[in-house]
Amino acid sequence: MASSLDYTSPTTQFTFDVNNSNLFTKDSHNFINILGINQLNTLENVSLLDIFLSANNVIEPHYHHNAAELVYCISGSSVVSIFNPFTRQMQDYPIKPGQVANVPQGWWHYEVATVDNTHLLAIFNTPTPEVILGSDLLKYTPSNIMSHTYCLDENQWKKSTSPIQPSTFIGPSKNCNRKQNPNDEVKLNYHNQGYDQHHYQNHYIQYYQHPRYWG
Repeated sequence: MASSLDYTSPTTQFTFDVNNSNLFTKDSHNFINILGINQLNTLENVSLLDIFLSANNVIEPHYHHNAAELVYCISGSSVVSIFNPFTRQMQDYPIKPGQVANVPQGWWHYEVATVDNTHLLAIFNTPTPEVILGSDLLKYTPSNIMSHTYCLDENQWKKSTSPIQPSTFIGPSKNCNRKQNPNDEVKLNYHNQGYDQHHYQNHYIQYYQHPRYWG
């Protein structure tokens, strides 16, 4: 029980409608609602995201440096992909209604909906989960640092990353004009073989200094 909370106060909350707490909306079929301590002040070590996705939409690659995440599938189906920093491998976990995938604290991960009307519940062991998004890392890391560190052509890097929208949350963006490869749907869900693990080294996850707060 939270010792600093006055449970006799009329401002103490014991119920909340998560439908009225939107975190991000891409369109009417792809959006995220949030419940944290900012919405319900009696919460202790728990919070959640209520996630709705249509087929091939992606909760963008990200990590939570202050919380583990349990992803529960309510309807539809999804693949939860996790980068294991100990084995240096991407691990894919397809889930359907009633199944879960667990993401340890600080691990790089993302979710891809494999059918329309997918509904996921992401549960965190903190009242205010914090997130660092892949789109923010790519957009705000100086291009000269990326080109120098990874031996890249800086102009090509700028051109390649220019379409990225900070805080994408659900991708691809509505204005994405990329030519679609017919095999993309398969590649989204099955990429363990030959995955380039060097993109996600531990030190990059640990030292990025600009967390974005959910809630």
